[in-house]
Parts: sequence; structure tokens; C-alpha cells
Amino acid sequence: MKKILSIMIISAMSLGTVMGQEPNPFFTEWNTPFQTPPFNQIKNEHYLPAFMEGMKQQIEEINALVSNPAPPTFENTILAYDTSGDLLEKTGLVFYALNSANTSGEMQNIAKKISPLTTKHNDDINLNPLLFARVKSVYEQRERLTLDPDQKRLVEETYKGFVRGGANLDSTQKAKLRDLNKKINLLQLTFGQNLLFETNAFRLIIDKKENLAGLPEQSVAVAAEFAKGDSTTFGKWTFTLQNPSIIPFLQYSSVRPLREAIFKAYINRGNNNNDKDNKAIVAKLILFRLEKAKLMGYPTFADFVLDDRMAKKPENVYKLLDQVWAPAIAKAKEETAGLQSMMSKKDKSLTLEAWDWRFYSEKIMKQRFGLNEETLRPYFLLDNVRDGAFYVANKLYGITFTEIKDAPKYFPDMTLWECKDEDGSLLGVLYLDFHPRASKRGGAWTGSYRHQSYKNGKRVTPIMSIVCNFSSPTSDKPSLLSPDETETFFHEFGHALAGLFRNVTYNGLSNVPRDFVELPSQIMEHWVFEPDVMKVYAKHYQTGEVIPKELIDKIVLSRNYGQGFKTTEYLAAAYLDMNFHTLKEASNLNVLKFEQESLDKIGLIPQIYPRYRSTYFQHSMTGGYTAGYYGYIWAEVLDADAYQAFKETGDIFNKTVATKFRKSILEKAGSKEAMDLYMDFRGSQPKIDALLKNRGLK
Repeated sequence: MKKILSIMIISAMSLGTVMGQEPNPFFTEWNTPFQTPPFNQIKNEHYLPAFMEGMKQQIEEINALVSNPAPPTFENTILAYDTSGDLLEKTGLVFYALNSANTSGEMQNIAKKISPLTTKHNDDINLNPLLFARVKSVYEQRERLTLDPDQKRLVEETYKGFVRGGANLDSTQKAKLRDLNKKINLLQLTFGQNLLFETNAFRLIIDKKENLAGLPEQSVAVAAEFAKGDSTTFGKWTFTLQNPSIIPFLQYSSVRPLREAIFKAYINRGNNNNDKDNKAIVAKLILFRLEKAKLMGYPTFADFVLDDRMAKKPENVYKLLDQVWAPAIAKAKEETAGLQSMMSKKDKSLTLEAWDWRFYSEKIMKQRFGLNEETLRPYFLLDNVRDGAFYVANKLYGITFTEIKDAPKYFPDMTLWECKDEDGSLLGVLYLDFHPRASKRGGAWTGSYRHQSYKNGKRVTPIMSIVCNFSSPTSDKPSLLSPDETETFFHEFGHALAGLFRNVTYNGLSNVPRDFVELPSQIMEHWVFEPDVMKVYAKHYQTGEVIPKELIDKIVLSRNYGQGFKTTEYLAAAYLDMNFHTLKEASNLNVLKFEQESLDKIGLIPQIYPRYRSTYFQHSMTGGYTAGYYGYIWAEVLDADAYQAFKETGDIFNKTVATKFRKSILEKAGSKEAMDLYMDFRGSQPKIDALLKNRGLK
């Protein structure tokens, strides 16, 4: 079903200049390179009027559809609905993208105003009985109509979307659903805003050089640059909870009490009993989601969510998690013993804690493999990593990327790239926004300012965006990435390729199940540390020297070290997400007690925390991966098997396999059931063996 951006009419608004104000750029065609958003013209006051007018236009389109005296057909009902709401989508894509990547207090207030309005508008369409009656009529005739496979799929997906939106409920149930949707959406928004505040609120300020012991020169330089921005910390060093700051600190700081302090600040975000505390929000979210699921006829919220995913049922998710958990926790315990042994050599009275893990793990990496992350950074210059991803895409698909210099930007250091297909035709454009700032939420993600679509038989090219929080440049050094950051960029670039290659006729076929959407991103990770790829992009930022073969060999040899930690911290979060959303009773939920019971049940060792605790579990609590965080490991079964299709040919750039992957999966999006798409590519269903082998768990 087409995603609806929902807004309520507040008042009528003309499309031109209002009372002497500047023209609203959302009401005009964008005269920019590739019709990218005119960020230099868009102001906060433009959003609400544009949302309102976009909603008004879509309601008019829906009303015209419903009042059509002709019998319902694919064209006058399904297609008419699928193509409605252009202005609303145009506005929403820009607003929500910037609210994540470059927000402000004013934008967050606008988001809170919009949330209940969008929810109501969405429900007004989903619960419109006349509209649903027409959709249902076409659905019931679908076998008798002359429909091609895409049209039939769109009919079925549109009908299913309305049913899952509550169209079959009675009037009392519909009123209850509206209330729950309003509450859930506002809570999700508040959770994210609280988390951003809590992440930005903490500062570890160091004023003595001896407390910088062990830290890499790059981390110290970045901390000094950050401290310059505040007169109270000028001349000191400021470390934050952003990953490029906290991760190196935990890996290298020799001052254990400071490692403990910053680690505890990180794991207690949203759990500080202040006005940004998220515990009560989580409890309400779990309760309201469960109530919604029961209203829709499902025993748990996970059952409701998974019914529309590859996994289908919670037991299938738990089966996969359990299969990986057993060897992963065994490996993690082995790693724990090794770390404790190294720690005891320094001081027998010390016991390994969670804030010691990365510090001693880094020492073992150096001892066992002769490898230190900081010795690798000079070979991972950000621009070279980017060009390395472009190189892989060119080798696989023949596409090229060229920077566009004169496009508007919302932040000075972002860039825009034109992507052309092998035949020279335009595939789309791609924004890159790499470095952390207070106005950007944490993590890395791929989004879109315009989805691929067709209008009047012509392909409308997508405008994609990759947003990250990578190590920043300093006054004397460019941005040098860690291996993990390098892998993250290739991951997000895989998402971007899926958006650029997408070639579906109908908007309603653009949606990909959450547990399939990570396949295009995760398969790209397989090329990152392939020796033939590293020789192309991994060059010393000062000398231009290609990374030595002995370093490549060490990287390859060490790839499986630490997988016990990495796998268990991820799986623990996936279990936590599922456990919350398989509850059948959620009244008076004690969030932290439930969290601890969930972790105790699977036997998570105290030296490892879940990747996300409940109060900062943005994937789960803000709606993106609710009852869906398992999707990364689910998709890893697919990507590990899919990469074997390349390896089996003896050529990791095999054009025949790459073309088949593009045509069968990347271009198709939601035009078929996900497993059918995978079978079209691979010819058989994947097995878990390749995943376990890749992680060194088998």
C-alpha cells in the first residue's frame, strides 16, 4: 500500500505568496540541479502550510475517486489512489529527512504539531468506508480482470494495506484505533527527541594531559577542536557520546575510571529520572502497541507486524536467533576468558567489566594479529573509501558517480553526486552527509528526498541520501575512518544502490519487508575488505602508498576475532525487541526489570550489554524496526548465501551474477514476495551455514 503522509486541514491556504511572505518553495517546481530540494530557500515556516495544502489536495483526490459514478476499476480506483498525495509526499520527505539530519528546537516543535495531524489524516484515508468499498470491489474481481502481474500485485497490496490499517473494524473499534495511533506516534516522536537531547547533554571534559593517556592523536585532536566551541572548555578536551568520540575512548583510554564514566553515561541515556527519561514512554508504547494488535485480531504486536514480513511468525524469528545465539555466547565466553587473563596479568585484583571490553580487546588484536585500528586509519581516508564504494559499483554494474558542485545544501560539508547507468542515462542523484553534529541524530541511515516512480510513462529518478556520523577532520588531518566506519559506509551505500536501481511502475510496489531490506546493504559489506578492492581504495592519506599486503593479510586473518562480542550484543538487543513485543499482558510494565529478566533468560554475560538498552533503543521504540531488529541477522542469512553466488564463479565482480542480482532484487523492490525475489536470483532458499562460517561461529 502506498505510504501516506497524514495531515489534517487546519485552514485553507493559497499556493502563492501569503501576506507579503516569501513564496513557499514547496508550491513550485524546483529550479535546481536535478530538481533537488532548494535547501537555501526552505524555511521552517514553509512546512506546515505545505503539509496542509498537500493534505487538502490529497483529500480532494480521494473525494473525486470515491464520488466517481463509474464502477470501480484498476485505473479509476487502485491507480488513482496510488498516484494521490504528491505534494504531501514532497513536503514530508524533506521535512522528516532534515528533522533527523539537521534538526532544531523549532523543527522538533513543528514535528510535535504535525504528529497528531498526520496520524488523523492517515486514519481518515485508511478508515474511509467508501474508499475501501471500491478497493475491495477491485480486489474481489482481480482474477477476472485483465491485469498484468504488477497490477495484480498492486491490487493485493493496496487491499492488504487497508485491512492492516483497520478498514474492517466496526465504528467503535475504529475510534479506538485512531486514539491508539495518535498516542503511539506521539510517544515514538518524543522518545527520539529525548534520546537526541540525552546524547548531546553529556560531555566528558578533560583538563589534564595525563588523563589523555593511551588515546590516539586523532581522538585527542578532535576533542580539542570540539572544546574550542565553548568558552568554558577552551584549551581542554571534550569527549561526547557520539560514536566517533566514545568508541576510540573506550578502545584506548588507559584511565579506567574515565572509561567507566563515559560508558555508564552512554548506557543510561533516557534513564536518568529527568524530564527526558524514556522508561515511562517505553512502558506506554509497549502497552498501546499490544492493545492495537489485539484490536486488529492478533495475540501480540509481533504477530501483527510479522504477518507482513518474511518471518511471518515470532517463533520463526526466535528459531533463527536461538540457532545463532548458542555458538555466539560460547564464543563470547571464550573471549571473556582471554580478556580477563590479559587484565589479570596487569593486576590480579581487577575483574573485567563492560567498560574494559574494547580496551583489552584492542590489546589482544595487537598482540595476536599485530594489528591496531589506529595504524589502519591512515589507509581509510574518507574520500578514498567513498571512491572505493563507487569503484565496486562500477565494476559490478557499470554505473558512474560525478560530483555536482552547484546544488543547494542544508549543511556546508555535504556533497551531491550524479549517478549514471552504464549506457549514460541518469539513474538518480545521491547526497552524502558524513560527520556528527548536535543537530543530527546518532547512527547512519539512508533516505530519500524523492522516490523513484513513473509519470506519464517516464521514469522519475530518485534523490537518495546517506547520512552518517563518521570521524571528523581536524585542523591538520582529514577524516580518517576506522574499519567499522568503512564497513558502515559500504552498508549504507548498498541501501542507496537499491534506491537508485529501483524500477517499479507503481508507488505501492516500492515497499520492501523490513527483514529483506537489509539484503542490498549487507551484501555490499562483503566487498569492503576483499584484497582486490582494498588495493584500489586503501591508500595512505599522506604518501598515497597502497595498503601493504601484510596489513591486508592481517585484516583478513583477524576478521572473526571479537565475533562473540559483536554477535551477542546484537542478538541481545534483537531478543529484547522481540520479548517486549511478544508480551500478551503489558499493564504496569517495569521496563528495566523486564529488560534484565530478558537478558538473564538468554544468559547474557555481565561483561556485555545489549547493543541498545530499552531507553535508547531507537530502532525499536521509534517505529522503524519495531519487532523487526532481528531483520539484520535474518537478512544476513540471505546476504551470506547471495555473496556465495559471486564467489562460486571465482570472480567477485562477475557481471552476469551482478546483473541478475540487480534485475531480480534491486530493481524489483516490493513487486513480488521477498523469498520469490530471492529464489529468482539464487534458485534456492538460503541456509544458515554461510552466516555461521562468515562469523567464525562454525
